[in-house]
Amino acid sequence: MNNWQLNGLQKDQQSITSDWIFASQSLIEGVQVKEVKNVIKQRGYLTEIYRKDWQLDDLSVEQVFQIAMNPGSISAWHAHELTTDRLFVSLGTIKVVLYDSRQNSPTYKCINEFLISDLRPQLVSVPPQVWHGVKNIGSDTAILLNLVDKAYQYEAPDHWRIPANSSEIPYQI
Repeated sequence: MNNWQLNGLQKDQQSITSDWIFASQSLIEGVQVKEVKNVIKQRGYLTEIYRKDWQLDDLSVEQVFQIAMNPGSISAWHAHELTTDRLFVSLGTIKVVLYDSRQNSPTYKCINEFLISDLRPQLVSVPPQVWHGVKNIGSDTAILLNLVDKAYQYEAPDHWRIPANSSEIPYQI
């Protein structure tokens, strides 16, 4: 041990590449992420949220909705059998966690975690049958947008839930 080092020290592992892409996480099969950049304007900034030519998927957008989340609030765990969610944070900071329970998937039992905010915007495309949960980790209300490929069916929702503390998913959100 060198003279400046203390007991119990650990060297940081690479967390980000020179292109500012997180190095420690392989994406779950079918998950797509597009980091977008704010365009600074004279009176604020403009943020593109979705463009078909980003080619994240070839699906349509049938519905767009937003969720206002109070500080510390959690929505977990849920999945869709047929619907693709496209999640975007327009205000605040939200942790988005994905879990792949699809037994035939090459990323079976993998977890992805994203910290998304209005400061570093990203669009995360969550394929059907991938469990996901979100948590507002900021100190103010956060706004989460969802641009789904299939509109919510009021009479027969494609929405499946398990409790946030379920032992089925090896992650506490």
